[in-house]
Amino acid sequence: MHNTCLELTERLREVVGDAGLVLDKDARTAYEVDWLRKWTGSSSLVVRPASTAETAEVMRICHETHTPVVTQGGNTGMSGGATPDASGAQVVLSTLRMNAIRNVDPLNNTLTVEAGAILANVQAAAQAVNRYFPLSLGAEGSCTIGGNLATNAGGIAVLRYGNARELVLGLEVVLPDGRIWNGMRGLRKDNTGYDLRDLFVGSEGTLGVITAAVLKLHASPVARATAWVGAQTVDALVQLLARIRETCGERLVAFEMISRESLDLILRHVVDVRAPLEQRHSFNALVELADTQREGLPELLEHALGEALEQALVQDVAICQADAQSQAFWKLREGISQAQMRAGKAVKHDIALPISAIPPFVREADAAVRAALPGAQIINFGHLGDGNLHYNVLLPLDTAADAVARNTVELNRVVHDLVSAANGSISAEHGVGQLRRDELRHYKSEVEFDLMMRIKHSLDPNHIMNPGKLI
Repeated sequence: MHNTCLELTERLREVVGDAGLVLDKDARTAYEVDWLRKWTGSSSLVVRPASTAETAEVMRICHETHTPVVTQGGNTGMSGGATPDASGAQVVLSTLRMNAIRNVDPLNNTLTVEAGAILANVQAAAQAVNRYFPLSLGAEGSCTIGGNLATNAGGIAVLRYGNARELVLGLEVVLPDGRIWNGMRGLRKDNTGYDLRDLFVGSEGTLGVITAAVLKLHASPVARATAWVGAQTVDALVQLLARIRETCGERLVAFEMISRESLDLILRHVVDVRAPLEQRHSFNALVELADTQREGLPELLEHALGEALEQALVQDVAICQADAQSQAFWKLREGISQAQMRAGKAVKHDIALPISAIPPFVREADAAVRAALPGAQIINFGHLGDGNLHYNVLLPLDTAADAVARNTVELNRVVHDLVSAANGSISAEHGVGQLRRDELRHYKSEVEFDLMMRIKHSLDPNHIMNPGKLI
């Protein structure tokens, strides 16, 4: 180990102790490779502070020595935003030891938690006081609150409750120079200047280290009604979404779209699943209502879908009669990522569009992708209710790395140009990271990108925070 690195290691050891350092090369591997095994790097060391004070001292030392820092939570990201580069010069700062639930206040409907807390544990802490923390995604058993906030995570409940940004009231952040910003105010109203909280949410570790948060809780739903719907066009599903919103209001918590190709892939590669409907349909929707009142929810959903059937807006419907059936439907939706990993190499597009723009986008994108790559397998699914599509193109498993890279560049341009033309976003819920960094520069206006760089330089003048990510 180089003398400079040895000196840094010893200084950090004085702060976090032996338990706070991961020096063994094999042990560091878990922090250097993302869970998709798409991004691989090399870190000089992994530091695991156990408190905000320790994090502040670690950052003060790294700022002073110009040591680049990559903050990492559960390492479940899909855009390479928490993976170090190959230089070996970057320190990985893991928040996993800072995982305490500091306070639960059911009267204020807030929960104060440290950044390394696992999302599922936060959900359970809320449930223990008969409250509900609605952020929910496939990695909730291993992802952390800090990572959720740093990427402004979405998930399956955005339609009713909003992204992570809408679920946080206050933050505690260690700045790049080691100063601590204490913004831990559990207030719904606070008009005292710039909203610093929203500056750090979604910043992907490029402006500071989120160490704790005050989260917003909700009343616990006590009743749910779930259905699987088959339709011939995505236009029909968009119309159905509008009608269910009119009929059911805020009881609508999820409206997930799954194309026939996506469902077929799941049925082939995920165990213990079966098709919800006898007939195959071009597009499917998983619809769920939830309420704090027990009565009338299944009947409400049945009425709304019955009208859609009578008007031939949809062709088939299966309404869940038991929790086990609902869980089986959700297992299909949650199995898409696993199925894609087993079936091929996906060129992924995590896009957001105005809901009204989704049908023409799908038609134009399907045609453009197949013109660019004849025979392309398009895996189109996502959160139709909030306009977020995962519009992916699946390449065969044996596709060479250079061919994957070449196809990714070409397909990104095809898809993202159409997204930009529809006034959409090329990153909806997975973050920019390394995956979309260059694309972001292509589509952001000069003014917007300049403002982002000015903010970055103001808070991180030595540019040590997660270099090579986001911007």
